[in-house]
Amino acid sequence: MCAKVENRLLSNSVNDASVKTVGFIVNPIAGMGGAVGLKGTDGREVLERAIILGAKPIAPRRAKSFLSELGPVKERIRLIVGAGKMGEDEVRNCGFAFTVLGKRKKETIAEDTVEVAKGIVDVDADLLIFCGGDGTARDILDAADTKLSVLGVPTGVKMHSAVFAVGPQAAARIAMEFLWHRLPLREAEVMDVDEEAFREGRLSAKLYGYMLTPYEPSLIQGPKMASPMTESELHNQAAIAIYVIENMKPDVIYIIGPGTTTRTIADLLDEKKTLLGVDLFCNKKLIAKDVNEKQILKKIKGRNVQIIVTPIGGQGFIFGRGNLQISPVVIQQVGRENIVVIATEDKMRKLKKLRVDTGDPNLDETLRGGVKVITNYKKERAMHVE
Repeated sequence: MCAKVENRLLSNSVNDASVKTVGFIVNPIAGMGGAVGLKGTDGREVLERAIILGAKPIAPRRAKSFLSELGPVKERIRLIVGAGKMGEDEVRNCGFAFTVLGKRKKETIAEDTVEVAKGIVDVDADLLIFCGGDGTARDILDAADTKLSVLGVPTGVKMHSAVFAVGPQAAARIAMEFLWHRLPLREAEVMDVDEEAFREGRLSAKLYGYMLTPYEPSLIQGPKMASPMTESELHNQAAIAIYVIENMKPDVIYIIGPGTTTRTIADLLDEKKTLLGVDLFCNKKLIAKDVNEKQILKKIKGRNVQIIVTPIGGQGFIFGRGNLQISPVVIQQVGRENIVVIATEDKMRKLKKLRVDTGDPNLDETLRGGVKVITNYKKERAMHVE
């Protein structure tokens, strides 16, 4: 059963005692490609590959985290949910009142999401909440457009869209504020990337449309956009890379995450790092390219290890967006003290804080707090991780 937890945004009671109708859809396969390094699960063939590689469902766990946070208002919500693995199972276990749309299926497809979303639109729900990634957001867009308010619980591998909360708990807090205290709505971008290009190291993002999303700027992520590269930015990246390389220790394995700033380290070592993947280095040489969670764990067993990451896009996430291969198990084995964060001065000026969303709330809590970020040659800046 889902435990009741204290909500940190609302007061102890909700002023408006009215019952709200909320649509709830779970994409049960969302995010399964992340830890195994497939960078998405669009299409049956990719899903089958993910399962063969040992991928485990993460959407049900994220859905339960979201529902658990709604404990204080459980009696004031009537949920309209997808059948079976599309929301019914999690909602039933958490004790909410609910109505089911559709039929229980062993395997679900995008069209199922669209049909359930259409049914939620038809009943004029107060809010539609979905657990998934950019692909799921596109399916919801096909059904809902701007006909009702939509909020995403981040569960996928690709989350470039601006309809997502920064995490399951944040999504619950936004939902409660919107339903009973009327947060404003904004038109939020629905974006997606070409998965085949993504697996080949090319980021090709496309805007598909807009949905109305409750807006609370500290809890909603912005659209993930590529940063423009100026000459000063390139020099800054090179200075950071030189400093990192000078401090690399013999026989230590370095898990280096995606991004142009991290790739510059490899460029100066004359090695070919993947731009959008996770790679392993030791003694200043590339020893494993575009690795998944299982490969990382095998390589680092019994070794001294450090993780080098950079905030992804303009959202400030150092874990949980674009680097799911660096899983909670990997991070726990490496240890917080062996995590190195690097970012250019221009990027740091645009960020008020850093974020983590590993999928393990206890680990997220240990990662929060102050951290030093390398921003230039022999230059560091203190930053708060939320």
